[in-house]
Amino acid sequence: MNMRPPNPSVAVSLLAFVVLAATCCLGQDSVAPAPKGKRLRQIVKENFKEDSVLVGAAIGSGLLRKNPTGRTVFGREFSYVTPENDFKHMTIRADPNAWQWSQADAWVDHVVENRQVLRMHGPIGPQCSRWAKDDARTARELESELKVFIKELGARYGRQRNFRYYDVVNETVFRGKWHTDKPGDREWECPWFKIGQDSDPQRTPLFIAMAFEVAGRSMPGVRFIYNQDEGPERTDSWDLIKKTIAYLRQKNLRVDGIGWQAHVDAGWETPEHMRELRNLIAWAHAQKLEFHVTEASVFLKRGASEEQLKAQAKTYAAILRALLEKRGTGVVAWNTWHVTDAIGWHVEWLPSIFDAQFRPKPAYYAVQEVLLSQKDR
Repeated sequence: MNMRPPNPSVAVSLLAFVVLAATCCLGQDSVAPAPKGKRLRQIVKENFKEDSVLVGAAIGSGLLRKNPTGRTVFGREFSYVTPENDFKHMTIRADPNAWQWSQADAWVDHVVENRQVLRMHGPIGPQCSRWAKDDARTARELESELKVFIKELGARYGRQRNFRYYDVVNETVFRGKWHTDKPGDREWECPWFKIGQDSDPQRTPLFIAMAFEVAGRSMPGVRFIYNQDEGPERTDSWDLIKKTIAYLRQKNLRVDGIGWQAHVDAGWETPEHMRELRNLIAWAHAQKLEFHVTEASVFLKRGASEEQLKAQAKTYAAILRALLEKRGTGVVAWNTWHVTDAIGWHVEWLPSIFDAQFRPKPAYYAVQEVLLSQKDR
């Protein structure tokens, strides 16, 4: 039975009530019962060679600090973690005259205590402070801010225990072309593009090499990810990224992996899409690059019927299975962008493997089954 109300305004009101109720309940000192079977991190540890397969999730420091249920589920299920917005420029540098470290600092002890590997999702890209998108900002000002931000991020966290990865840049390409500054658009622009372009055949934006150069000096022990949001079927965009990575390496700049923000709809896993995903992973490994699914979400835009929940589970399983098939040629990582349907980006489409009360959905057991079906040892 389709659970979506026929009237959109009713649907929005109902969703707001459900999310509010779930959030209030989750603030209590209760712990969701563990799902059936082994925990995901336990399966990874038992079945795969160390550091060859990473399985994780993302949450914000607010849920980490204020929600005992979320913190417990997050710790017991995942050994690879990504703070959603806590390391981003828009959080740490919300005020151009101040540094706001409290949300990022909340992770320092947590990952050590929970034996988790952390990926700093603080890339140079569109998700930056609104003041940086002010059209009056000059190229020189933006270049200075870029360098200072990465330098200070590295000084504070580059040698922290278990801080292993850093998304250096993100969403640099859109529909096969460079993601530009888009004057007048404060929501979806990349102001760093204003710094200028190189004279190479691709006219590569200067901020990309700058970011990797400063990161290399500031975080020598951290592995660098070039992150992108478009699916592997957008071969025009990925071809430009491939050329950019070659360009960076010609400059003796280190790139250790590529990341795909896999925000997809249920049913995404067509033969064509899966072929392109496998091709992209194979290319990455051939270039000695790790391949990370950095933000896995499977959206239910047609309601949460039993059929749709099964479709969501199937999509999650297909993407993870494709990753694990390639684990023999290089590192693969899978990171879901949601831990619960109660809190997060586009929760109206119920994207998580756990519901609003942290109960496992069919998608959770599909992920569990795929991990159990593969084994190195």
